[in-house]
Parts: sequence; C-alpha cells; structure tokens
Amino acid sequence: MTTTATTHRVRVLAAPGARHEEILTAEALAFVGRLAEAFGERRRLLLKERRRQAIRIATGSPLDFPIATSAVRADPTWRVAPPAPGLEDRRVEITGPPERRTTVDALNSGAQVWMADFEDATAPTWTNIVGGQLNLLDATRRRIDFTAPEGKEYRLGEQLPTLVVRPRGWHLLEEHLEFGGRPVPASLVDFGLYSFHCAQRQIDAGRGPYFYLPKLENRYEARLWNDVFVLAQDLLGIDRGTVRATVLIETITAAFEMEEILYELREHSAGLNAGRRDYLFSLIKTFGHRTDFQLPDRARVTMTAPFLRACTELLVRTCHKRGAHAIGGMAAHLPGKDPEANDAALAAVRLDKEREAEDGFDGSWVAHPGLVPVCREVFDGVLAGRPHQLDRTREDVQVAAADLLSVRRTSGPPTEQGVRTGIAVALRYFDAWLRGQGAVALDGRMEGAATAEIARVQIWQWLRHRAIDRDTVLRILDEELAALGAQHPWAAVDDVRELFERTALAGELPLFFTPDAYTRHLVRIPEAHA
Repeated sequence: MTTTATTHRVRVLAAPGARHEEILTAEALAFVGRLAEAFGERRRLLLKERRRQAIRIATGSPLDFPIATSAVRADPTWRVAPPAPGLEDRRVEITGPPERRTTVDALNSGAQVWMADFEDATAPTWTNIVGGQLNLLDATRRRIDFTAPEGKEYRLGEQLPTLVVRPRGWHLLEEHLEFGGRPVPASLVDFGLYSFHCAQRQIDAGRGPYFYLPKLENRYEARLWNDVFVLAQDLLGIDRGTVRATVLIETITAAFEMEEILYELREHSAGLNAGRRDYLFSLIKTFGHRTDFQLPDRARVTMTAPFLRACTELLVRTCHKRGAHAIGGMAAHLPGKDPEANDAALAAVRLDKEREAEDGFDGSWVAHPGLVPVCREVFDGVLAGRPHQLDRTREDVQVAAADLLSVRRTSGPPTEQGVRTGIAVALRYFDAWLRGQGAVALDGRMEGAATAEIARVQIWQWLRHRAIDRDTVLRILDEELAALGAQHPWAAVDDVRELFERTALAGELPLFFTPDAYTRHLVRIPEAHA
C-alpha cells in the first residue's frame, strides 16, 4: 500500500484485546486515517443535508423524482459494470453477524453469497467489531475451524459462497478510534479494516472486495461511497472497479433516486437490494407527522401492500434496465421443533420467494441455513439454468411518485395486541443489544436492529396521532418489563426502560436508537483516554 502522510494519526482508545494487534496494525490504522481525512467532512455535511431534507418534507415539500437528474434517467445508453467474479449468480444470499460460529455456518450453508453484517445484526461493542474483522480475516485464510465448548466441531467445506461485507451506516461513529480529535466514521472503519486486510486475498482467490451499503438516502451519499472506493483502490494498488457494492434501498428518499444511485456507482455497482424492515422504518420516520401515513400493526403490513409493491417492481425495472442485479428481501423465519409450525413458516417463505422470482428478482435473502434449500428451489425453477434474469426488463412496470407514497390504502389504527407486540419486541431486542447481541431470535424469527426501530417509531406515531393513549402504553410497558425481568433475571430492566422511553415516548422522535444507546452503554474507553 502507498499512502501520503496524514496530518493526524488514528488513536486506539480501547483496551487491548486478544489478537487485536493483527487487525489494528499501524499500516491498517494509517489507511483508515487516510479515508477519514479525505471524507470525514463530506460525511458530516451530508448528514446535515439529511436533516434539512427531513425538515423540508415535514413542512410540506413534496417528495418526487428529482428534476435535476431527469437526463440521467432518460439516457438509455449507460449501464453499470458487468457482474464481478463470484457475483454472477446470487439466487440465494444468507446474512448474519460475523461471529465465529455464524461465519462457519453461513459459509457452509450452500448459499451463493454470504453477507457479513456489521450493521443491523451486530451490536457494535469493540469486541464485536474487532472480533468480526478477525473472523473475516481467518475465513479468507481458511483458518476459522474451531470446536465449541459443548464439543461440536465447526469446519469449512470445500465450496464457499462469495463474501460480501455490510459496514455500518454513515450516521454512526466508532468512538474507540479517534482521528484529529474526533471519532472515526464507523462506515470507514468497517470498510477500511476489511479492505486493508482482505481485499488482495479475495482478489487472489478469484473474487474481490465486495460490499452492501446500508441506509443511503440519496445520490450524493452514493457518490461519496464511490469516491471512497476510488481512493481506497488507489492506495491499495488495485485496479479501479475491483471494489463492488450493492446498495440497499431501505429509505423512502432513496426509492426516488434508484437510477441516480446506480449511475453514481456504475463502475463499482453490483446492483440494488429491496430493503424491507428498514424501508418501513424510514417511511414512518419520514412521514410520522402525517395522519395519512399511519400504518396498522406491523403484522398487517406485508410485501403485497401497494406502496411496497411499487417500490419492489420499480427496483427490478431500474436494475435490469441498467444491467444490475436486483436482490429481494429477507426471509427471517427460524426452523423450530414444531413440525406444523415449520411447515407453515416454510410455506410462507416459499410464497414470498415465488413472488420475488416471478417479479424478476435475481436472488433473495435468508437469515438461516435451513431456508437456503427452499429459496434455491424457487429460483432454480424460474432461472432454468441461467445465473440471473437480467434480460427481464419489466418495461410493463410504470411507477409514479404517488404509487411509492400510496400508504393510505394500507393505513389503519393499531390493535392493543399490536401495541403490546411492538413494545415487547422493542424491549426484548433492546435488552439483547445492550448485552452485545445484534441478531436476536424473537418469536420464531431472526431480528436485527431494524425490527426494534419499526416497533419504537410505530409506538411514537400512534401516540402522536392519538391512535392509542399514553396510559395504555405505560401500562403495557410496565407489564412487558416485568415479563422481561421474569424471563431474563439478568436483564438490565432500568436501562431498557430508559432507552425505550427516550426513543419511543419523547416529544421529538430520535432518528435512530443506536447512536445514543451506543455512546451511553457500549463504549468502553479506559480512564487514561477518557
């Protein structure tokens, strides 16, 4: 790697941990520092623009496809780069945190792609972040085999899926690393450490450094990532276009700029993914001030809702028009011991994947190895020997701005059971997250941070519009906290209550629960650095 000297160096504020020196080398930290120096200020300005856009929408500005980029959308000549090695066939993608056991299970799952998730599925304790990087490094070196305390052996098979890494979003910071007196953007930490240690190893293995980009809100944020990729490749001495990224369309504003996002990333683009839980979270958060955007119980909002169908169909049309893969959403069901419940869950997964495959998606996500066979079977039947269906351009799809915002046809009041479920899910997830667990099994589903985000913003929205009364919410909150404490005596019930009250019951809705909760509960900096 060649890099010019930076004005500052990256300081590690956390206490040393086992094998941390393998990841936090002087050279790797210098690489991260170069990225922070080049892009930290742009990131801060783009986050300010997010807040300005939120204010414009809240004060009545309409959300529409940008007039300024109409020429980009109208130009039929441009396309993204052809699929990179290992990303041609993506019919089944499995996701999960880069924990050691999860890593081996995912790599042995039979999926075509594994997304190692530092974002929604990882509680960002310093141990989890550095440990995740160590697991990815070990996986690329095929040195991740281990025996669990109960005696079960975990060994990698011969055929491994393509590894794709999801770094944390632009809104998050890594408080354990400091550059120029400020925390380093978490996105650049996750991207930088993985790229420094594993990019060349992946290239040598016939693949490449591939990423999923979360929570982008507009084309400018995609342009920032593209510039990060260009500089990183130059510093690492690898060819431009080697890095590839799939963008999750999981914010309502990004849904209006899908083509522009592909355009900004075109030499580095690997397609778009149809986010589900975060997309609903973004929709409620963005339009929570409007009564016509009030959604009913989460269980009643399915992917067949008109506004969600508009988004997914537009995504397939947009991707295939530009030669990009369109990847479907998450199947989060977990196999259990009840055969009838399992059959019902698998039938629901099959129906969901059949709809996606028939709509033109090139692959889809699952959260558990047990769901890989049904997802593969569905896409095998539609693809019929092909690696994808990019030739299905879906020119029959015509989506207007009003279609993406047609929530009124799905809106409705909550039920008390829906309120209770939302509160219970948020509390149980918060409890696990504060204990350092980001992927949590709840009611037969594998849930990430987005689940808790939806739950808390729905409670906030229902309270704001008086669909429920505060006394009812507080009564249910007390009951569910008592149930949590009885089920998990180790739960930090007071911390969980405080987090819920701060993020769901406040007058102003916090944009995310994670930044403040991270700073209050997960940051561990020795007094010498404090």
